[in-house]
Amino acid sequence: MSDQASISAYLAQHFPQFETALRSKLESHAELRHFRAGETLMQTGQYFRSAMLIAEGRVKLYREGEEGGEFFMYYLEPGSACALSIICATRQQKSEIMAKAVDDTTVITIPISIMDELMREYRSWYYFVLETYRSRFEELLTVIDSIAFRAMDERLEFYLRKQTQDLGSGQLRITHQEIANDLNSSREVISRLLKKMEHQGKVALYKNYIEWLA
Repeated sequence: MSDQASISAYLAQHFPQFETALRSKLESHAELRHFRAGETLMQTGQYFRSAMLIAEGRVKLYREGEEGGEFFMYYLEPGSACALSIICATRQQKSEIMAKAVDDTTVITIPISIMDELMREYRSWYYFVLETYRSRFEELLTVIDSIAFRAMDERLEFYLRKQTQDLGSGQLRITHQEIANDLNSSREVISRLLKKMEHQGKVALYKNYIEWLA
């Protein structure tokens, strides 16, 4: 299948709200990019030449601290867009966050040369961008609330519940260290809290995955 045909299929599957003329425009100008799990999609200080729509896989967005630590922000799933890439591409600004592929990932890249036209000419794109900004802002509010008002055991339980809801699966193939990075904690603390949750019957711990039971 050609890239143009693949883009058409991805748009029909994950972005059905786009009007026919907008899909045709994207099919003519957008490109596909593929990233392997663990590969970086964007880095702090990077300029964007395109905005990104997620077609396959899962992308983690986070801030990197001065001493190398990570501050988890949110995940992007198929059917969503990177709001920061839209903003930075349109205004030609540098990225302030990092993005990494959690799974093998395919993105539809939209060149900055047509961004103004999309906002001006296509109502479905205009509303999609507004909804993307709104949903990402709500994600950040959730993270802030979690940090400000929840103890670490509550944050961990909230994190695991949301992961299972987002993935549609009770099995989370994630390491204790990756959870610790996302919650800005240590592996030892997360392992201890997971053991406590296992005794409470909320999770089952296996070698390669965590099963959410609550």
